[in-house]
Amino acid sequence: MKYAFYPGCVSKGAAPELYGATIEVCNRLGIELDTKTMEGASCTGSGVLQEKNEKLGDTLNARTFAMGENSGLPIMTICSTCQGVMSQAKSRMTDLEYREAVNTSLSDENLEYKGQAEPRHLLWIIIEDIGIEKFKEKIVKPLTGLKIAPFYGCYIVRPSDALGFDENPDRKHSLEMIIEAVGAEVADFPGKSACCGFPILTINEKNSMKMVSNHTLSAKKEGAVAMVTPCPLCHLNLDGYQPTASKQVGQPIDLPILHLPQLIGLALGIDPKILKLNQHIVNTKSVVSALALTP
Repeated sequence: MKYAFYPGCVSKGAAPELYGATIEVCNRLGIELDTKTMEGASCTGSGVLQEKNEKLGDTLNARTFAMGENSGLPIMTICSTCQGVMSQAKSRMTDLEYREAVNTSLSDENLEYKGQAEPRHLLWIIIEDIGIEKFKEKIVKPLTGLKIAPFYGCYIVRPSDALGFDENPDRKHSLEMIIEAVGAEVADFPGKSACCGFPILTINEKNSMKMVSNHTLSAKKEGAVAMVTPCPLCHLNLDGYQPTASKQVGQPIDLPILHLPQLIGLALGIDPKILKLNQHIVNTKSVVSALALTP
């Protein structure tokens, strides 16, 4: 299985541990990544640009899609926000007249989006291309006894029609499937598909921190020793700003937030140092220690 790898902005900048963990995990899973095709691809717009200029945002994504189509490879992303924004852009560009107008802007680079690109998150690729049973066969260090809370965030769960939930119903509970497949127990909680608070961080920090504390404390109440997210933007807020949220709420939280490939990597037997678990804001030693005690 080979994919044109679209890592997005955050995994090459603010959360480089995600990029490295992805490379390690994909090597173990037999997922071949073409890292050259997407060199020069732009940001998706993160939904923010689209609020101001939807067509510009769609043009940026059409350019990325065209690059992927030229390689003849499917596109893989590791960011829920990227997935959601790209899926929405793809959905809008099923309108052939609109797509033609967008492609006009790509002609200067001799690029054309033909409507064939199918960007998909690593989370979905594991379930749909590898298959959950074959994935389980790769597990060498089951995370037995660990209770992990799933956190989807916004963009990988809505709008469901653009994300193909009708055709691929397992996407609705894909994180829970992975948690169980690696041998851990799901710590379910109501906020798993809510916003993490990152989009409002700079305009309403107080409410953003309230969202962080609500989600993390709710997960801890359900017995979670850690939370896992497929979105690096969610990780930035839930991990990076958790100490601020803790001060605001007046109580300790200390819930480690794992990137999806880090959770998988632990179950594949990859050294926590290689997965860069020591580079988080919230200390992950409790997870590593608990894992060391598992049979």
